[in-house]
Formats: sequence, C-alpha cells, structure tokens
Amino acid sequence: MEPERLAAIPFFAGLPEAELAEIAAVASELELESGHVIANEGDLGHAVFVIEEGTADVVTDGTTVARAGPGDVVGEVAVLRSGRRTASVTAATPMRVLALFKRDVWALERRAPEAAGKLRALLDERSGQRGG
Repeated sequence: MEPERLAAIPFFAGLPEAELAEIAAVASELELESGHVIANEGDLGHAVFVIEEGTADVVTDGTTVARAGPGDVVGEVAVLRSGRRTASVTAATPMRVLALFKRDVWALERRAPEAAGKLRALLDERSGQRGG
C-alpha cells in the first residue's frame, strides 16, 4: 500500500510521511461485500478497521447507533481497551477497508506516535460519548 493513499483518508490526513510509511507497511486491504459482518458485539477484537470506501452499520444491543463511512475507524475499543467488541459492525454497501492488527497497533506507539495518539484520542472521545 502506498503512503500517499493513506494520506487521502481523513483519519490519516496530516500525519508525517514517515508515520504513513510505517502504517502502510502493516495495513492489510480488504474488499467486503454488502452484508459482511466486520465485527460481532462481544467477540474478542484482533484488528482496527479504517474505512476507505463504502458504509457500515454499527449496532449495539440490537439498536443501530451509527453509520460509519469513509475515513471512519471501527474496532478501536476492543483493540486498545477492552479486548471485546462493544458493537457489531456490518457492511451496508460494498466496502474497502484497511485492517491494522492488534500487534501492529501497539507497535505504532513506538514507530508512529502521532497516529497512535489519534487512535487514543478517538477512543477517549467515544468513551465520553458513552458516559465512560
């Protein structure tokens, strides 16, 4: 994957070129069909997903709580905090996503600290929305 492609995704915009290169080296690209379950609430989470194209429904306790689209990140809570998925995420349209596996996300702390900081800030923001 090319670092320039990552730079075009809103979540990664503004990161230093060296960090984009670190992320590009470990990101896996996935093409998903509509209806594909990206994450199941309650399951162990092993990856964070960054949506490049398409949309997904985010469901908690049987209620749709959000629609995620290009530039959005899903799966960060399980990878960075709880270990378990706090929501189910299902592709609403065909999608292209970038997967960052847990071991790679943790390695970003050393190799891409600004990117890791953005993930932590997102996690903190979402935790505040849920009331802790």
